[in-house]
Amino acid sequence: MMTRLTLRRPDDWHVHLRDGAMLAGVLPETARHFGRAIIMPNLVPPVVTGADARAYRDRIMAALPKGMDFTPLMTLYLTEATDPADLARAAAEGLITAVKLYPAGATTNSQSGVRNFDNVMPVLEKMAEIGLPLCIHGEVTAAHVDIFDREQVFLETVLDPLRARIPALKVTLEHITTSQGIDYVANASGDIAGTITTHHLMINRNHMLVGGIRPHYYCLPVAKRASHQQALRKAAISGNSRFFLGTDSAPHTDETKESACGCAGVFSATNTLSCLAHVFEEEGALDRLEGFTSLFGPARYGLPVASQTITLEKRDTAVPYPAKIDTGAGPVTLFDPGHPLYWHVLDA
Repeated sequence: MMTRLTLRRPDDWHVHLRDGAMLAGVLPETARHFGRAIIMPNLVPPVVTGADARAYRDRIMAALPKGMDFTPLMTLYLTEATDPADLARAAAEGLITAVKLYPAGATTNSQSGVRNFDNVMPVLEKMAEIGLPLCIHGEVTAAHVDIFDREQVFLETVLDPLRARIPALKVTLEHITTSQGIDYVANASGDIAGTITTHHLMINRNHMLVGGIRPHYYCLPVAKRASHQQALRKAAISGNSRFFLGTDSAPHTDETKESACGCAGVFSATNTLSCLAHVFEEEGALDRLEGFTSLFGPARYGLPVASQTITLEKRDTAVPYPAKIDTGAGPVTLFDPGHPLYWHVLDA
């Protein structure tokens, strides 16, 4: 039985760090284990220009505790007013790594997102020309579409036509939650990949709803049936380089989660690697964990694999993770997988 595993230092290809006091509170939780991370731009106001991205990157680096080694990979929030020239300059300067597409109203702070895709075609064409990846929150927001079907309908009515229209566009379908999403990314022609979150590998909608509503499992895209969870697990352990880790770790204070209209988001930065080792061990695939966490993402974004390594060790007793992370913005509940975790990251 394997009890120790050394990996190239992982990266997180989808994380929310927020801003201000929340940023200062949660950034160390990501930077402790991850060398780089794609930073989501859905602040209020959103990060829409190169100047916005530079300023946000500076705030992240100012909040990074002394002695921590971490590189934020910045993104721009795509709006119908995005300037293709500004975007291209930011990419040429190495200031941004990708652009994020939120359908308007799809998730937290997405009100400034895209409503009419015709209006962003010049930007997407410029991105295809310069090879800048588009990271997509793949859900439709039409009121008549059931929330559990939003991803599948997006694939059929938005993503497939969009990729046919601009076949050279480099697309990452983020936080896939359905077997249809997995099948699409695995089998589509062209330049496409997909991220999978920690929590979607560990929970399905029963965990959120059976026996009472558990608000800290509520996220968008919402967790689906157990059959979809199994499809995600199969993809994550497959060794297919189109699939890699994007935690979508998304902190909200307990006050905003535990309310009559609670916010969507699961905070998992602190215990993600323990959770993933648990999942991959359950699936008999610990030898493929490094590809998912550390190799496939850098290849996707044209970056070198980390030179540093981390080592995970399986304990005889459960790892004592805190229930909450205290931040200057308020307490944030850590993702609870519902069972003990025995894998932990050894201190360097």
